[in-house]
Amino acid sequence: MCMPEIIHVSVNGIAVAVESGTTVAAAVLQCGISSFRRSVTGEPRGPLCGMGICFECRVTVDRLAHAKSCQTLCTPGMEITTDE
Repeated sequence: MCMPEIIHVSVNGIAVAVESGTTVAAAVLQCGISSFRRSVTGEPRGPLCGMGICFECRVTVDRLAHAKSCQTLCTPGMEITTDE
């Protein structure tokens, strides 16, 4: 039986260890963050559909804004930033 590969990412500047194949949304939630972004009226938003349709889980990944965190897989050294 193989052990899962552990990779390291950064969520809002905090180092996080996740298994290879983990979505960005799961990595953010693992940090205890449930508000990924703010709506235009300032309300907190987070993952809703989990399949890339609602766009509520958008975060910045490696300085690229509006990445769908539920559809993006973590890669070693990835920098993830939420609006919180």
